[in-house]
Amino acid sequence: MQAAHDDRDGRHDFDFLHGRWRIHNERLVTRLAGAQDWDSFDAEQVCRPVLGGLGNVDEFVSDWGGGLLGMTLRLFDPQARQWSLYWASNRDGILEAPVVGGFEHGVGRFYGLDRHQGRTVLARFIWDDITADGAHWQQGLSTDGGVSWETNWHMYFTRLPA
Repeated sequence: MQAAHDDRDGRHDFDFLHGRWRIHNERLVTRLAGAQDWDSFDAEQVCRPVLGGLGNVDEFVSDWGGGLLGMTLRLFDPQARQWSLYWASNRDGILEAPVVGGFEHGVGRFYGLDRHQGRTVLARFIWDDITADGAHWQQGLSTDGGVSWETNWHMYFTRLPA
């Protein structure tokens, strides 16, 4: 028996991401140093729902840097009406601390603590420009508690045929 729930509570906000994607990545090579040295590479990703729609998981595959394999686990908390997004890669096999947040007016904003060169920084993920066949994601870091941000990664998603 399933519990009653409000389908408009945010649990479907990431449904757009289910399926296969080609991703063009633009990544700042040197972070939090005022540099403008960007690297570009392509990847593919497959995303599927888990836990009856209260989450999803994706697999990210690229030959960048000798081969980058990653995964994101996204889980929705119906009580808080928030998503928690967790990342792990073949670089260290660690499920990183989540960024937490949700969508408002078609834009998703998620915040959490991260580590950069031994110091704690604030991390921000933004999902925007979401359509049936595309989306944009960006990551930023802040060393001043969110007063200013350095965007260090963009991902441009294009849907692939099923």
